[in-house]
Amino acid sequence: MAVKFRLSRHGSKKKPFYRIVVADSRSPRDGAFIERVGSYDPLKEPAEISLDKDKVKDWYKRGARPTRTVENLFKKQGVLSDIAQ
Repeated sequence: MAVKFRLSRHGSKKKPFYRIVVADSRSPRDGAFIERVGSYDPLKEPAEISLDKDKVKDWYKRGARPTRTVENLFKKQGVLSDIAQ
């Protein structure tokens, strides 16, 4: 089973916000997920990103890999540099 960090879209039309979740790569975008590890609100200025870094590190060690978009968010928060050490 391939596990990924990815975005799950929520909110109303034209006002999205996203939850960063750990999910099986075969499940739908807004479908079942294993655990919620953060959120991303692109409409706020600047964009608001909140993460539970301990959960992210734990799942990364278990083999979960981020999508490109989530990887960019992790880089902005400095999570990937913490994991590499």
